Amino acid sequence: MTETIGMLGIGIMGSAMARNLIKAGFAVVGYDPVPLARDRLVDIGGKALSSPKDVVEAAAISFASLPSASALAEVVEGAAGVIRAGGSGQILIECSTLPLSAKRAALDAMEGAGKVLLDCPVSGTGAQAATGDLVILGSGDEQAFTRCGPAFAGMSRRQVYLGRFGTGSIMKYIANHLVTIHNAAAAEAMLLGMKAGIDPGLVYDTLTDSAATSRMFQMRGPLMRDDSYDTPTATIRTHLKDLSIISSFAAELGCALPVYAAAEQLYRAGDGLGFAARDTASICAVLERLNGFERHRGAGAPTASSSQS
Repeated sequence: MTETIGMLGIGIMGSAMARNLIKAGFAVVGYDPVPLARDRLVDIGGKALSSPKDVVEAAAISFASLPSASALAEVVEGAAGVIRAGGSGQILIECSTLPLSAKRAALDAMEGAGKVLLDCPVSGTGAQAATGDLVILGSGDEQAFTRCGPAFAGMSRRQVYLGRFGTGSIMKYIANHLVTIHNAAAAEAMLLGMKAGIDPGLVYDTLTDSAATSRMFQMRGPLMRDDSYDTPTATIRTHLKDLSIISSFAAELGCALPVYAAAEQLYRAGDGLGFAARDTASICAVLERLNGFERHRGAGAPTASSSQS
């Protein structure tokens, strides 16, 4: 019998996860307050339901991919929230990057209703989610995490159990700290090459398989190379939400992060310059503006073929 998996939140990440679960042979039911998002689920072969409560009553295991702490509170504790669902023991896998205080409040509500909440943020972009190239950073009840193994395998390439509830979120903060810096470093490298008169394609092709590369250079370098940011897999607006969470967490620990703090300003500048809805790779364009640099394609800049002797 086909197992049914729930999906709460059907945005860039949630829809990609749902699509891969369907491909893996699961039946997927889901809910999103946005009608177009519900239509998206139907289009890929899932079934849209009317509330989080309905989803959890239909699926023993559900994923949540949500944009904010308030969205999590509504999904769990709202009038038609998860804790209103009949039955007990259902598992909700929370995959979002949110403050620990919000996840712990949701955990208390879930436990009070006889249900299980796992803190399992995912490491990866929307583009990686589309191909199942995600890493699950799992924490919470270990038996429940193990029970969810087949579902995790259907939408990710690696699953790491990290221990007590909340450790998954902390690891995600650390991961996004590195993503923030690596993306900024990639943008700076692209700009430096272009200002020196080197074609951005040559910069990318040369460095993507070198000691200087990073996963962000490999993933976002092509967008910077092509000056193409209007089909985002992660927007500057969403990343700014994550940056605020990381900065607050570091402040609570009294942990100075000077490299991260410098990189953060590029994303905030991007927001101020009107790039909020564009891909985070667009901080390359932000740097170009800050440097007064305009691209001149085909004006004698060296390319991969013309530079070979």
